[in-house]
Amino acid sequence: MAYNLKDAEEVKEYLKNLYIEYQFGCYSEKNPEVCHLLGDYNESIKTDNKEAADIYKKTCDDMNYARSCTKYGDFALVGKFRKGCEKNVKEAYKYLKKGCDLDDTKGCYHAGVFAVTSEELEKDRAVQVADGVRMLKKSCDLGEEKACFHLSSIYLNGIKGHVDKNTREAYKLSLKCCEMGNPYACSNIAIMHKQGDGVQKNKDLATVFQQRAELLFNELKKYKKQIKFHQGIDL
Repeated sequence: MAYNLKDAEEVKEYLKNLYIEYQFGCYSEKNPEVCHLLGDYNESIKTDNKEAADIYKKTCDDMNYARSCTKYGDFALVGKFRKGCEKNVKEAYKYLKKGCDLDDTKGCYHAGVFAVTSEELEKDRAVQVADGVRMLKKSCDLGEEKACFHLSSIYLNGIKGHVDKNTREAYKLSLKCCEMGNPYACSNIAIMHKQGDGVQKNKDLATVFQQRAELLFNELKKYKKQIKFHQGIDL
């Protein structure tokens, strides 16, 4: 059946049927992808974060569905579903790591950033930071541009007592990230070439990468303006 999504009553009917479909696919057919969609429905349409979190957690625990592990970890990290309660940082990290172990790129990214910036997750800080770097690398290898950039920043500056500054590695990661469209990474490469910091000092290359950075910055500004313009439009 085709629905007229400009008609309020037909939208309600469509959403009602979609919810029934998701419930059947999750609870009767035991399809983990549909269970995750049911969680998304509860979060976005019903705005029931508690129910959504319960579904994400169960889908992760019982079905090892990577995206649900990451989503539940993100919820626990900010205390989104704990009305009036404290967030659970260690549980968040546990589920984000599981999402990463199951090859969810965002799980690796979020867990990796959390590990290298937090002081309260594991007894051995050195092991924690090493795990964080490993997970960021995995996320980067899986194609997460933000993870590549974060890891490049770590190698560009180092983490005292844990990760040595490595400008060559920072350059490689920044180049990959620049190619993926990150203007900040392109700008970092331009600065490295301008200063000869771990790479060949080359004014021409510095100019090329700075121009690339400026082009991407301008595109980013246009995109943000478009997003702002379309906010609040009822479809």
